[in-house]
Amino acid sequence: MTCAKCPLAAQRKRPVPGEGHPRASLVFVGEAPGAEEDRTGHPFVGRAGNLLTDIIVKGMKMKRDDVFICNVLKCRPPNNRTPNPEEVAQCEPYLLRQLEVIRPKVICALGATAAQTLLKTNESIKRLRGIWHDYHGIPFRVTYHPAYLLRNPTDKRKTWEDIQEIMRLLSGEVIPEL
Repeated sequence: MTCAKCPLAAQRKRPVPGEGHPRASLVFVGEAPGAEEDRTGHPFVGRAGNLLTDIIVKGMKMKRDDVFICNVLKCRPPNNRTPNPEEVAQCEPYLLRQLEVIRPKVICALGATAAQTLLKTNESIKRLRGIWHDYHGIPFRVTYHPAYLLRNPTDKRKTWEDIQEIMRLLSGEVIPEL
């Protein structure tokens, strides 16, 4: 990835386009790379990444390589700040193309930035999670970002409920009305 469309490219160490199965049935979309991701070029490899991996492997009984994991932004914002609208606008076409190519059975947005970007809304995550959404005909679920869960472990139960709904959809047990 050789993008230089915004100032983030000048200060990144490595872009983090995402990784996983190219035809994954499940895509997790987060906000932006953190320091560890910037250093390695891989998404969700820090503490939040370890929690996401536990959710996938221990909770969902899947391999991390069976899903696709990416972020709205492909470069780290300074000091891990929330991406600004201009940065999102520059990176969003890459994300949309990834989803178009992969065509997963379900998308899981991790946190408000991913949810608001893909759903084109300013609604809070509390209003967006717990229900199914439609993203160009793909069922879409919103849950809390693993970094948030590390700071607010009481919301892990709500995230587990969201993950269970995704598992039901993947198994064919649930067909959401979109």
